[in-house]
Amino acid sequence: MRPQTISTTPCLKLLILLILETSFGIFNDMKHYEAKMLALPIKSQVIHSGYLPRPPNKLRFQHNVSLTVSITVGTPPQNVSMVIDTGSELSWLHCNTTTTNPVNRLIPAPFFNPNHSSSYSPISCSSPTCMTRTRDFPIPASCDSNNLCHATLSYADSSSSEGNLASDTFGFGSSNNPGIVFGCMNSSYSTNLDTDSNTTGLMGMNLGSLSLVSQLKIPKFSYCISGSDFSGILLLGESNLSWVGSLNYTPLVRISTPLPYFDRAAYTVRLKGIKVSDKLLNISGTAFVPDHTGAGQTMFDLGTQFTFLLGPVYNVLRDEFLSQTNNTLRLLDDPSFVFQIAMDLCYRIPTNQSKLPDLPSVSLVFEDAEMRVSGEQLLYRVPGLVRGSDSVYCFTFGNSDLLGVEAFLIGHHQQQNMWMEFDLVEFRVGLGHARCDLIGQNVLGLG
Repeated sequence: MRPQTISTTPCLKLLILLILETSFGIFNDMKHYEAKMLALPIKSQVIHSGYLPRPPNKLRFQHNVSLTVSITVGTPPQNVSMVIDTGSELSWLHCNTTTTNPVNRLIPAPFFNPNHSSSYSPISCSSPTCMTRTRDFPIPASCDSNNLCHATLSYADSSSSEGNLASDTFGFGSSNNPGIVFGCMNSSYSTNLDTDSNTTGLMGMNLGSLSLVSQLKIPKFSYCISGSDFSGILLLGESNLSWVGSLNYTPLVRISTPLPYFDRAAYTVRLKGIKVSDKLLNISGTAFVPDHTGAGQTMFDLGTQFTFLLGPVYNVLRDEFLSQTNNTLRLLDDPSFVFQIAMDLCYRIPTNQSKLPDLPSVSLVFEDAEMRVSGEQLLYRVPGLVRGSDSVYCFTFGNSDLLGVEAFLIGHHQQQNMWMEFDLVEFRVGLGHARCDLIGQNVLGLG
């Protein structure tokens, strides 16, 4: 199945603000290092589910809006575009040794050519790096015929891509960072993929040892995604910026014992309850606690668009939201239609109606922090779908049980207009409501 072009999705133009040392040295003394501020363009792309390889616990989407950033890799530098994903560990690039894409071009190429990089270095299968355990590989890394570390990534459409682990120089603006380990994946993709996509790969940013965050020894990163004018910023490193304001912090969850369904490299927090219009739903606290297998953890995932809840919790939220919108919204009333496999609460809204009616807010209650989702963040217009004179809008929370994913996943759509800070020194996540468009204008002098 070919990817569906979604022309109605706005081009999400953000800015990535990188707080860097000249060479991303180790942040041993956060009070004394000199930070360098660099600005790079970042945007969103509609990417077909099969285009991005995912480990088995990742979602399978028919549509997916992903946040991408353009950086450089190699010597001389080749421009690449990478999806930012806090739910993945290994960064990887589509590699092609026969591509004629010129280096130093302004537009990122869909492939990285390792033959054009003098700093490219494949990793031997005897290297400790090749033996690193990661959930990103459903099949453990092995040796190829050249004694190089060989890896296989699975795609959401059941196809796969194979390649070698390697290292090269990653460039952010004027800062070059040598020796970054990544996957150089061969161009053996499914024939149903969109060959016009300019996405070169994925930037893994979870807590795993091979993630970019871990390799660059970043002590803290933050981001703020606007839901109004589609601007925003991503910070890597300590910011100490007064305009952020106060944050409420919730601790990251750590477990010492490996469990089969618990991702220990994910940004896991404790979800304690859900409110609809400040009404706390009648859900047992045990419904939010992972079981003895680790199933049921709550994760922030920038690589996922929407938020998905375990079935029993989702059903209570669905019923309450439906009840509170009974007099203001017209239900789609089509049991056969489910958006993105797991979003089954949808409404009909006249296409000539420029503004959504007032909606009840939905709040995710964490330990010591709360995320309030309101207004247009709660309904998403299904691109290209019209029923009579109505557009179809779906509730932006879905049922993870329908996906076969036993976890609570909080996607980037619900994180709009929230300042999200991931403090890897204190091991906590800070949340605070913010005008992300204004922050971008104030910090970068935009607008």
